[in-house]
Amino acid sequence: MLRLPDFDYYAPSTAEEAVRVAADHGPDAAYVAGGTDLYPNMKRRQQTPAVVVGLSRISALREITGEASSGLRIGAGVTLTRLAEDERVRAAYPSVAYAASTISTPLLRNMGTIGGNLLLDTRCNYYDQTYEWRKSIDFCMKRDGEICWVAPSSPKCWAVNSSDEAPLMVALDAKLRFVSPEGEREIPARELYGADGINYLTKRPDELLLDVCLPPANGWRAAYVKLRRRASFDFPVLGVAARVKTAADGTVEEATVVLGAVHPSPRIIEEAGAVLVGRKLTDEAIREAGEIAQHLARPLDNTDFLPHWRKQVVATHVGRALAGLR
Repeated sequence: MLRLPDFDYYAPSTAEEAVRVAADHGPDAAYVAGGTDLYPNMKRRQQTPAVVVGLSRISALREITGEASSGLRIGAGVTLTRLAEDERVRAAYPSVAYAASTISTPLLRNMGTIGGNLLLDTRCNYYDQTYEWRKSIDFCMKRDGEICWVAPSSPKCWAVNSSDEAPLMVALDAKLRFVSPEGEREIPARELYGADGINYLTKRPDELLLDVCLPPANGWRAAYVKLRRRASFDFPVLGVAARVKTAADGTVEEATVVLGAVHPSPRIIEEAGAVLVGRKLTDEAIREAGEIAQHLARPLDNTDFLPHWRKQVVATHVGRALAGLR
C-alpha cells in the first residue's frame, strides 16, 4: 500500500489567508483542492510538501458568476462535475462542459476541480511510477535524477501536459486570475504553460489561481475531441481543441487549433488555423488543416500507445473537431 508522507495541513477560509500561509512556508508548501493529482503524487514521492494548504473551505473559489454575453467567471474550486452540469456553461460553452465530463471517473470528477485540472502535473511513463520502480531504473530528471528516459540526449524533460481543459482554455483565449502576496494579476491561458515538463507552469509557487474568465460567446464556436485507450477514465493521449468564428455565409474569420497531450504544454498549431481563414469548413479545408497539424505534431514515447501511431491519428481527430463545428 502506498502511504502519504507526513505533512502539516492548514484549512484557511479565505484566499488571502491561504496565500499568507503558503508564503510563510515558501517552497515547502503546496495548495490542494480536490487532491486527485497532488495526493497520488505524494504517495509516489514525486512531490513531498511539508505543508499542505487546503482550499475546500474557501467558498469564493466555488462560485460561477457572469453571463454569456459578457463572459463567465468560473472559480478555480468549482468541481468538474458541477462544471459539466452547470446550465449556463452547457448553454454558452458546451465544449467546456463536455471536456469536463470526459475527465477521469464520476467519483473523481466530484472531487477534482477546474483549477486542479488546469494546473495538472505533467505526466510520463517513466515518472508516474512508484518510488521503488523509479529508483530501480535510476531516477529521471523530473524528480531526483539527471536524465530524460524518453529522450536521453535531451537537455529538457518531455513529460506531457495531460489536462483536458487546458488546450480548450488556450483555444478560447480564456484569462486566468491569480493572487499572491504581491497582489492580483490576470494572464491569458496561453501564457501559463511552459515548454518543459519540469517548468511546465509560468505561475510562481506562492500564486493561487482564483478563477477562469471565459470570453463572451459572441459568434465563435469551439469543440474538444479526446483520444484515450479506455473511454471510462484514462488520461488523454491526444486532445484536440478547435475554435472558429465564421461570417454569415460560413466563411471562417478566425480559427485556432490546439493539440494537447503531445507536448509539455498545449501546442497551438497556428498554420492549421491560418489555412482555414477566408474559407468555408469544407472537407478539403478540414483535411488540409488536419494534415498540417499531423505534420507538426511531435508525440514521443512518454504515454500510452506508440508515438508514430499517435502522430498518424492527429489529422483524423483534428478533422473530427472541425467537422463538429461545421
